[in-house]
Amino acid sequence: MQTIVLATQKGGCGKSTLAIGLALAAMQDGHTVRLIETDPQGTLTNWKRRRSDAEPSVVPVDGAGEIEQRLEIFVRNGVTLTVIDTAGGTSALTTAAIRAADLCLIPVRPSLADIEAAAPTLSLVRSCHTAFGFVLNQTPARGQRVDNASNALGEGETFEAGGDLAMPFIVMRNDHQDALGSGLAVTEYAPSGKSAEEIRGLWQWVSNKLGPVVQEADGVEYRAPPPLGAPTMFR
Repeated sequence: MQTIVLATQKGGCGKSTLAIGLALAAMQDGHTVRLIETDPQGTLTNWKRRRSDAEPSVVPVDGAGEIEQRLEIFVRNGVTLTVIDTAGGTSALTTAAIRAADLCLIPVRPSLADIEAAAPTLSLVRSCHTAFGFVLNQTPARGQRVDNASNALGEGETFEAGGDLAMPFIVMRNDHQDALGSGLAVTEYAPSGKSAEEIRGLWQWVSNKLGPVVQEADGVEYRAPPPLGAPTMFR
């Protein structure tokens, strides 16, 4: 099983919407997915209440020790991907989620203040030795702010040796919030729209980073290497 976590110090960066979008894009790509919610605001839980489909399950967790327990249960039940949504800021629960993940995605909006506010999360991710990447989220369709933000993240001007910058950028459009309010992901709400295309592209980026799903042999887990030529992540 593979696990990704969305984490950042600053609230309002769209972690929950990205978690839902990635979870459903992965399901549409053949994964069996579970969502773990550690944010007491309960965005995922509220979304699930509005949703008519049984999948994916949303499991609220409020204790750091529960993360590993839930992941072990998911593995036994044949889950192939878990997506963990976290609250803004740092906590023991967020630390446990990052430590348990194969990949941490750090969403940032295209402003210097948001990029700088991600520094504590980046420090935590590095201390946990978890692979990571930045997701430029809620961007305008085009403009200098997007270019400046992508340069700062991609070239490491702000964080020196930073993580990879996920592609594509996720543009701010009404489809994301309309889907959330309907208990859907954007790939379900407007499957032929630009937002759905971007989320599917982001999932493919994440999937390439993770590589093939872990397989078990003689009780030992093995992860096959990523495809030849696939980019690597900083740690």
